[in-house]
Amino acid sequence: MTAICPVPYAPVRIIDICYCVLSFPEVKPAAMVNKNGVKAEAATASGGVASGGGGAASGFSGTKIFTWFMVLALLGVWSSVAVVWLDLVDYDNVIGKLSAYDADGDGDFDVEDAKVLLGKCIFNDDLFVTSTKAEKERLEKERVAKEKAEKERIEKERVAKEKAEKERLEKERVAKEKAEKERLEKERVAKEKAEKERLEKERVAKEKAEKERLEKERVSKEKAEKERLEKERVAKEKAEKERLAKERVAKEKAEKERIEKERVAKEKAEKERLEKERVAKEKAEKERIEKERVTKEKAEKERLEKERVAKEKAEKERLEKERVAKEKKKKPKLLNTFEKTIKSEIDAAEKLRKKGKVEEAVRAFDTLVQQYPQSPRCRYGKALAEDDLAEKMRSNDMLQKALSTYKEASELPNATPDLIKATLKKRAERQQFLGRMRGALATLEKLVQIFPEDMALKNDLGVAHLLIGDNKSAKRVYEEVLAIAPSNGFAKVHYGFILKSENKIAESIPFLRDGLESGDPGTDDGRFYFHLGDALQRMGDDSAYKWYERGHQRGHFASVWQRSLYNVDGLKAQPWWTPKDTGYMDLIKTLERNWRTIRDEALSVMDQTTGLFVPEEENLREKGEWGQFTLWQQGESCHSVPKTCGLLERYPEATGCKRGQIKFSVMQPGTHVWPHTGPTNCRLRMHLGLVIPKTGCKIRCTNDTRAWEEGKVLIFDDSFEHEVWQDANSYRLIFIVDVWHPELTQYQRQTLSPI
Repeated sequence: MTAICPVPYAPVRIIDICYCVLSFPEVKPAAMVNKNGVKAEAATASGGVASGGGGAASGFSGTKIFTWFMVLALLGVWSSVAVVWLDLVDYDNVIGKLSAYDADGDGDFDVEDAKVLLGKCIFNDDLFVTSTKAEKERLEKERVAKEKAEKERIEKERVAKEKAEKERLEKERVAKEKAEKERLEKERVAKEKAEKERLEKERVAKEKAEKERLEKERVSKEKAEKERLEKERVAKEKAEKERLAKERVAKEKAEKERIEKERVAKEKAEKERLEKERVAKEKAEKERIEKERVTKEKAEKERLEKERVAKEKAEKERLEKERVAKEKKKKPKLLNTFEKTIKSEIDAAEKLRKKGKVEEAVRAFDTLVQQYPQSPRCRYGKALAEDDLAEKMRSNDMLQKALSTYKEASELPNATPDLIKATLKKRAERQQFLGRMRGALATLEKLVQIFPEDMALKNDLGVAHLLIGDNKSAKRVYEEVLAIAPSNGFAKVHYGFILKSENKIAESIPFLRDGLESGDPGTDDGRFYFHLGDALQRMGDDSAYKWYERGHQRGHFASVWQRSLYNVDGLKAQPWWTPKDTGYMDLIKTLERNWRTIRDEALSVMDQTTGLFVPEEENLREKGEWGQFTLWQQGESCHSVPKTCGLLERYPEATGCKRGQIKFSVMQPGTHVWPHTGPTNCRLRMHLGLVIPKTGCKIRCTNDTRAWEEGKVLIFDDSFEHEVWQDANSYRLIFIVDVWHPELTQYQRQTLSPI
């Protein structure tokens, strides 16, 4: 049998194979099947042909065996030499892989190891016996396990090699990047250093060149200057000689001309002086004559005006007396037919009331009302007595009781028209006294419905509308009155007042003027003189002061300049005051010392976008923007400016002035405030300058005009006429502090009502 090697891919040297082959006995070749499907004997191992009839011998001789042995041995040797010499087989790789099968522990894979791997080979003359089937399976499993282990090992080695390779490549990349960065940094530093050195060299070269150029220029200039100075010196010497010669000649000539001019001038001046003296004397004489004429005319006018006023007054008094006399002749009919039968009882109770015995009068009329509950006159008398008692007791509750009794009296049947009119008029009057303006309005509307032809009642209704701020309805009422009675003076002055409040200045003037000139009852009021004069001033009409003078003569104004309406008599009156005059030196010093603190707080509450506070709402501006920020006005509002308020808290003459204000005032460029006066002579007004432009801001009080200064206080009495101009390029900011007039007593300060 042929030996079978069970291990595939195990390379064995040819010499080893030959040794294995030659160790076997000669064997008979196996039968072969030809392509026709017929078995035939294979050729012998010697390469002979099978005998057909008388063929060759059937075996090899010993000589032949030796010869073939040598041939094969040499062939194996030279094949091994060729393989090794030509490096046809990578023995290191093959032996390295086969070292895993080293069975005898000699460090290489040889024939002995192959025999162990292939299993036991039994060589004898007849057959080659291999190991058992079980041994083959074991060996196969070992082989598979070894292959698997080898594959895993190889995979691990591959993964480890790939990982190591990646780490190596990453390190190389990082190292390269670092090296590249270092190289670039070095190049940058080197370039910067080279650039700096280049620039420094250029700078040094330029400085050197500039110094050389400047030195050359300096030398050149010095040389040129020396030459110029020398030329100038020569020229000056020459010119000086010529000038001196000319001056000498000119002086001689000028002296002659001066002497001649002086002579001529003296003669001319003397003539002019004489002429001026003559003209001045003539002018002075003319002015004296003109003044005398004007004075005489003024005196004559004043005399005629006084006579006219006196005549008007006398005429009015005569007319008033006639009206009173007529009214006396025509007494109101308050008693109905039945009440005439109890007139004596009513008169007795009325007599108690007129004598001031109001408690007894109330009891007397109450008894009459109980006896005659349907008597309007008894109930009216009771209402009058309750009204007087309320006045005496200063009791609003009693007055409310009187109002109810008035109403009851007006609603009883058989009340005469005169009693209804008197009762409701009295009720409306007392409702207004209590501040119940809408109630009074309802009462007057009822009166007008009952007596639609009575213009006096309609006039009172118009006033009631004004008292609740309903100027539109009041205007409608007065238009109705004037449509029926165009010469009604009361309606005219009130209608003119409404037009002026609507800023219809020119339209208001004729109504105010005609109403005042009518002399009708209710027209002789300081407010109408005030508004007529103000309207005329705004129209640029100087006749305003004529009406102010009339108001003064009528006792409404303290003077033409001082036109306040809520006054205390006897107080010192002057337009401008000094700190010493006021007696409030401590307050003024505090304001002036802390003016920057006050200014900073004012700026903090001012609208930074518009530069404004709350706009002024008294219609005092001709043009421009004027805003105010009030701290005190019948109470305080200090949360926004605590420092400023803290400075004022210990000055009750300011914080306790119920008829004044404490406020910031900002005025923008291009603003003009009309001439006007404050409402009362009970206060003085201080202005502390906070932000004052250098020019363009001024204030006039009477005929004296002044300007503000930052950190300084101006003091004036604003009951005198004053006017303001702001013609600067930026805003003006001041702090206004009103204080009590220093001559007011403590009692007056406590009891005077607010405005």
